[in-house]
Amino acid sequence: MRDKLENIIETLIFASRWILAPFYLGLAASLLILLIKFMGEFYHIASHAFTLSESEVIVGVLALVDLALTGSLIIIVVLSGYENFVSRLDLAGHKDWPEWMGTIDFSALKLKLLSSIVAISAIQLLKQFMTISSVSDRDLLWLVIVHVVFVVSSVLLALSDKIAGASHHGKPTDNGGNDHAPRSNTPTDGGGNNGKDKPIMIA
Repeated sequence: MRDKLENIIETLIFASRWILAPFYLGLAASLLILLIKFMGEFYHIASHAFTLSESEVIVGVLALVDLALTGSLIIIVVLSGYENFVSRLDLAGHKDWPEWMGTIDFSALKLKLLSSIVAISAIQLLKQFMTISSVSDRDLLWLVIVHVVFVVSSVLLALSDKIAGASHHGKPTDNGGNDHAPRSNTPTDGGGNNGKDKPIMIA
């Protein structure tokens, strides 16, 4: 009875990952909002192409790049987050299947997120530099500080993940690092679980 109740609780907890699915659907739908803003910005630049100054055109194009990077960031979060935390996508045979899918774990996802944020922050900073005459020194200083914080955070995160990975691979095995140590003669039940009872599975 206890094992059955435990399996029911664990099944419910494991199924709770599907609560994240609406989050990813909402993020996917937010791409439409970005598309609307992108088309509005593009129309503004195209309709005033002959009257805008060179710096204004560059700032407008940087705004388009900013929106495109934000959309790419959303795609990375939706696809990788769904596959890592909800369910694997059964589309590996699709001709447009991205090569990076299935290779991004949670650590790599964090790094990609921070890299995208750094790129977006850099574009925002560059936009302010293009109109530096209309930006106060105080605002420009804070933009630089925020960008530097993002850069330092991404570098520290990459280093911490690298150190953690190196320490994980450098751990000795349970038999003192001897891969040829004799195995235990404990009899098994034929299922490879060393005689332990298999847990009751709830359909």
